[in-house]
Amino acid sequence: MNNPLADPFLVLSEVYKNGAYLKQALASVPTEPQNRPRTSAICYGVLEKDVYLSYIIRANCQKQPKSAIRLILKIALYMLEFMGKHDYMVADCAVELAKKAGKGGAAGFVNAFLRSYKLPPLPAGADERLSVQASAPLWLAKRVRRSYKGEALAVLSTPSHGVCVRFERGAGSYLSAAHEDTPFEGVYIFKNFVRDGGYDGGDYTFQSVGSAAICSVISPCERLLDACAAPGGKSVLLAKKCAFVTAQELHPHRVELIKSYAARMGAENVFPVRGDASVFEPAWEDAFDGVLCDVPCSGSGVINENPDVKLFRKEEDVASLAAVQLGILRNCARYVKPGGSLYYSTCSVLPEENDSVVHDFLQSRGDFALELPECALPARKTRYGLQFLPHISQGAGFFVTRLVRKK
Repeated sequence: MNNPLADPFLVLSEVYKNGAYLKQALASVPTEPQNRPRTSAICYGVLEKDVYLSYIIRANCQKQPKSAIRLILKIALYMLEFMGKHDYMVADCAVELAKKAGKGGAAGFVNAFLRSYKLPPLPAGADERLSVQASAPLWLAKRVRRSYKGEALAVLSTPSHGVCVRFERGAGSYLSAAHEDTPFEGVYIFKNFVRDGGYDGGDYTFQSVGSAAICSVISPCERLLDACAAPGGKSVLLAKKCAFVTAQELHPHRVELIKSYAARMGAENVFPVRGDASVFEPAWEDAFDGVLCDVPCSGSGVINENPDVKLFRKEEDVASLAAVQLGILRNCARYVKPGGSLYYSTCSVLPEENDSVVHDFLQSRGDFALELPECALPARKTRYGLQFLPHISQGAGFFVTRLVRKK
């Protein structure tokens, strides 16, 4: 029998040791095909619970184990605490893996730890307790608790609702599977969804409910600029209600992603171009009826789908990202026609990336006025926009607003 810890160890080593994103590591590391669903579930689970698993290890060890042994313990603890696996099986497999990984000297420690560890009490401090409960970095727990008070745990730990699929046509045959309706036409969330030939034929695509919601607040227009467009989902959906969609992206390989996405979905009025959304393009001045800035952000609103964000994102990133976001918004505002609309969105729950950026923009551009959008997906109205939160917005955490250029 294959060691169930072995493939997760290989994949997660790429994440923890080499800084790879989990989706990238799962795609690039050779693993046993028949075990891939289990491997994926363990890898996502370990990253989702990383802070909590680390807390257990620290509480039960006088000295922090070396990185490889620490990873083996995290995988084993996840299987024991969250998958209900038999303790002796997991301990034996963890010992075997330690030996195969060249850490035979620590095999006895691994065995003793897994057979005797105790779950420690939660920390006394409110921020520290939230960090462990939500398995979130302490800096993120502090910021979210400050902003959302008693809702902070729900904001940080509400799980993903599943796989979100937008159907261009032919949804009926798929809806016999367990699914959740969304407020958007043709968009459903499935607990499990297996991709088939309908994807390649453009019958459907994978698109988050957050992405669909952002598109829903954008008014139909003649010319639209999607300023940070890759991989192209919003550009393609917006092409259904805008005559010409210019899809700008910085990196050449991501421009190709947009091209292939648009071709697969038959969106012939999407025009991908390479460019930097923070650098002025003179030919675009006052040229667009609508401009969407779905800017790079912390990803704090989608950690339930991308748990490696909690591992890689640092507190100092928030301020630097906010500066980038404001720079993009200010630059792209120059492309909006008088009377046109500028849309700003993030997949963040942090006010520093949302309301604060919009406030700073409006302070510097008196020719734009805030016009709060309406959306069918439940959200909280803030001073400057709509804040969607995982526990009230079908698992999605993001922000969107509309700014209208005065005539």
